[in-house]
Amino acid sequence: MTSFVTGRTQQVAYDGQLSSVQPLRFGVPQGSVLGPLLFVMYTAELHQVVSSHGLTLHQYADDCQIYLTTLVEDAPAAVERFSRCLANVGEWMGSSRLRLNPTKTQVM
Repeated sequence: MTSFVTGRTQQVAYDGQLSSVQPLRFGVPQGSVLGPLLFVMYTAELHQVVSSHGLTLHQYADDCQIYLTTLVEDAPAAVERFSRCLANVGEWMGSSRLRLNPTKTQVM
C-alpha cells in the first residue's frame, strides 16, 4: 500500500510544452482500481457523522448522497436536522482536507 501512494510525481503537458516534474504529496493515481476503495476508506467516518443525525448516507466512489424521509407535518424539524447534519459534514470535510463542490451540491 505504501508504494502505491508514496514517491509519485506529475508533469503537465500543455500546448506542446512540458512542465518540470513535481512530487505529489497527496492523492492516488487517477483511474486506478484502488482509488475508489481508498477514498471510501478515507471517508468512512462520514457515515458516523451523518448517522448521528438520524440521516442516511449513500456513497459511490466520490459521490455522496445524504437523505432522509419524513412526514409532511414533520418537514420543518427535518430541514433543521438536515441543516445541522450538513454543518457537521462541512466541519468534518474541512478537518479531512476535503471540500464540497458547490456547483455539484444540490438539495432536492
